[in-house]
Amino acid sequence: MLSLTSADALLAPLAEETALLLAVSGGPDSIALMLLAAAWSLRARVRIVVATVDHGLRAASREEALFVGGEAQALGFEHRLLLWAGEKPSTRLQERAREMRYALLADCAAEIDPRCAIVTAHHADDQAETILFRLCRGSGGAGLAGMSAVSTLLVHSARSQRASKSVRLLRPLLEAPKAALEAICAEAGRAYVTDPSNLDPRFARGRLRSLAATLAAEGLDRDALLRLGRRAARAEAALRHCAAEVEAGARIEGDAAPARFKAEALRGAPDELLMRLIERQVAHFGLAPRLDRLERASQRVAGALARREAARMTLAGALIDVDEDFLSFRPAPPRSRHM
Repeated sequence: MLSLTSADALLAPLAEETALLLAVSGGPDSIALMLLAAAWSLRARVRIVVATVDHGLRAASREEALFVGGEAQALGFEHRLLLWAGEKPSTRLQERAREMRYALLADCAAEIDPRCAIVTAHHADDQAETILFRLCRGSGGAGLAGMSAVSTLLVHSARSQRASKSVRLLRPLLEAPKAALEAICAEAGRAYVTDPSNLDPRFARGRLRSLAATLAAEGLDRDALLRLGRRAARAEAALRHCAAEVEAGARIEGDAAPARFKAEALRGAPDELLMRLIERQVAHFGLAPRLDRLERASQRVAGALARREAARMTLAGALIDVDEDFLSFRPAPPRSRHM
């Protein structure tokens, strides 16, 4: 069973960092993250700041944020209270709240240190829930692999939607069950808050949580979902490797990114690998295409290659051209920056 003495093992992936921003909402998982950081033997070598986002969506949110501030200061951490000000959207509330949360955290991390990474308390139960959520939405292999322990997030600044920045996101507790993190809070004698919106049936995740017992009875419990995630991650790694080989073999030597590719080398390539090549090249224009749009563009490219026909299309800010000899990418004209 995990305890505060597990701090060094759990936080070992953070050992090379110079500055960390802990995202602490006040729930048992994030309070446990803060307690583990306080018990970490390398704590003195790393600047650690705690941040709480007050979305202003519930009457108790400010009181909960102040509670976290008191707990953080009691443990010797500087605390930042980040506010989502202004009018709230009437649709896609949870999605937009998540976007704003990471925007506020990214701005805060940049103020602390240009190298500062954000650390969240996502745990094994969160991972299983994420895999289930993506499964319900027909995600591809990358989505079913779940969250990564280390990832880079491209976010808009909370101060200006025109400015964007990338920030590293670290999740050192992904293999820890939620019950173990609650036990760490109990071991330390620390209280935590419970967000009632976690079970709110208005939101998809709340509805999925209400089905947890039924799904578990049919064999789709946390461990089964995590097993699915590990297998999807393994398949995803193999596909990335194969896609890189196809890309390297088709690239026009000397071309900088985004590159041109030899059409002949791509004819007959599996659809999945061609789609990944397109996705990687489009990413150079700064936007991530939706999977359904990426699939449609990939099908058009594959068809044009097979028939040795010319084709032109736009995808997420990129203009894609196919002819008998080349597949090429360049910025789309302003009026064509959507597909």
